[in-house]
Amino acid sequence: MLVLDQVYWRAPDGEEIVKGVSLEIAPGKLTVVTGPNGGGKTSIAKLVAGLMAPTAGRILLDGEDITAMDITGRAQKGIAYAFQQPVRFKGVTVRDLLEIAAGNPLEEDELCGLLGKVGLCARDYMDRPVDASLSGGESKRIEIATVLARKDAKFLVFDEPEAGIDLWSFTNLIDVFGRLKEERSRGLFVISHQERILEIADEVVVIAAGQVRLSGSRAEVLPQLLAGEKQDLCPIHQRA
Repeated sequence: MLVLDQVYWRAPDGEEIVKGVSLEIAPGKLTVVTGPNGGGKTSIAKLVAGLMAPTAGRILLDGEDITAMDITGRAQKGIAYAFQQPVRFKGVTVRDLLEIAAGNPLEEDELCGLLGKVGLCARDYMDRPVDASLSGGESKRIEIATVLARKDAKFLVFDEPEAGIDLWSFTNLIDVFGRLKEERSRGLFVISHQERILEIADEVVVIAAGQVRLSGSRAEVLPQLLAGEKQDLCPIHQRA
């Protein structure tokens, strides 16, 4: 279990962005966080991943206090994070990046499988550099593939994974989330406004103005959002 216990975070300019958020992210479940832009969702994902440290409160992993750990320490504990804006590394190929994430060399079929899951023609991409040769959408999909390569990860954190990818790749991504959810072996923590992702969630959390405004099962929360009862809380991107 990954737990946020009364977590606060204040930006360098002094503005309080996250205000006493308490969440439980269960293993084997898909938890989707949604809410208005600027409400603190990405800050919460970064706090979970260890990119930022809370100004107050605790973060626990299976009962262990990991609040003081950075992203490297949390990765070693089993938390994998997909950046909203992927980092590009000069001189590193797609193959290198996936093998670094996996922690071991990968056979060509394994590389193909990972890249195929995010909608890339695998053999065309394996040995391409991950800096200037890739578009923003391609980089985003490869970033998602590196998280999927982390077989040792207990919790996978995705910040708006649909951003910058085409409809076909997005459909593949929904399938990947569905399969991971069925495996029930890893917890998924996804920030998204997409109705199709919300529809396969186990738990839905609505964050607005840095606080939890709604939280519960998909069956409890999603009908309120789709019916327009809480449109001030969640601008859902619905199906075309």
